[in-house]
Amino acid sequence: MRIGILNSGGDCPGLNAVIHGVVGAASQLGWEVIGFKDGFEGLLPPGDYKVLRPQDTLGILKLGGTILGTTNKGHFAAKVGKGDIAEVPADIVAKAKRTMEQLEIRALIIVGGDGSLTTGLQLYREGWPIIGVPKTIDNDLRATAMTFGFDSAVSTVVDGLDRLHTTAESHKRIMVLEVMGRHAGWIALWGGIAGGADVILLPEIPYDTEKVAEFIKARDAQGHHSTLVVVAEGAHLPSGELATIAENAGGEVRLGGIGDIVAHRLESLTGKETRSCTLGHLQRGGAPTALDRILGTRFGVMAVKLAEEGRFGRMVSYQAYHVDSVPIEEAVNQLRLVEPDGEMVKAAKAVGICLGD
Repeated sequence: MRIGILNSGGDCPGLNAVIHGVVGAASQLGWEVIGFKDGFEGLLPPGDYKVLRPQDTLGILKLGGTILGTTNKGHFAAKVGKGDIAEVPADIVAKAKRTMEQLEIRALIIVGGDGSLTTGLQLYREGWPIIGVPKTIDNDLRATAMTFGFDSAVSTVVDGLDRLHTTAESHKRIMVLEVMGRHAGWIALWGGIAGGADVILLPEIPYDTEKVAEFIKARDAQGHHSTLVVVAEGAHLPSGELATIAENAGGEVRLGGIGDIVAHRLESLTGKETRSCTLGHLQRGGAPTALDRILGTRFGVMAVKLAEEGRFGRMVSYQAYHVDSVPIEEAVNQLRLVEPDGEMVKAAKAVGICLGD
């Protein structure tokens, strides 16, 4: 039996671990694995792919990114914006299906986020043997408690805060760190708590910069002359809008700039020297953490198990420390957001972190 695997959407620490898990588990069954290059684009005739054998995945666990390449643009970009979905054109699907048939692919494992899995769901409904593996550093898919890549992204935030803390303290400054996460604040919340941030601003909790400024002034009065502020890229402006850079070719809006806006406003309100820093794609790169390597491997193994059992149209899911699966249709378009009154938020407030509300 021959199965295929592709990565689609943004790169993410742990993608190679999934490939490692798929190839290792498939080889135990005597199966051949075809890795399609650059996401769904590799399916288009004449097909851009390579055979993956166990020896081809030696040493890739420690590597960031993906040996197969990936893209969030091209002919298969079905997600066109928050809440807006478009289908992949029928002629593109037909061309890709010919490649599947010519290569005799009996299962196709799609490793991607909400947009990629939306495409996977469309293909499954058209008769393709699809299995989904969730991939996003944002950790915002409701159908799984954690996604690989998230822990690595949080670790990068913590490292950034550790470094900013020393310069903030030395100069008695306010340092604002903008982090990824899109419309979910998980990276900001986890990274902020672990990195010792004094202020964390999230998309899910409306904040008032004047309240944040008063908090900083109170810290100053108590002898704490430096303040670390973490702001999620999807945190809303006072007007309720998002800070954006531009539209991607695929239609997804590019968030960014909120860190500079918050820094400028806080400097004006407090009179304290303020600097902002944006981690950006540093959060996507580098070697995955041990947790992400293990989780990615487990996801790959479960994907092969689903293929062996013929349980197509399902997405690998992690709940209560156990890897299982859920229907893809229950997984897409269901964001898992930070609960404003949840335990994590309460814990942050309990240790004196200001969330601006």
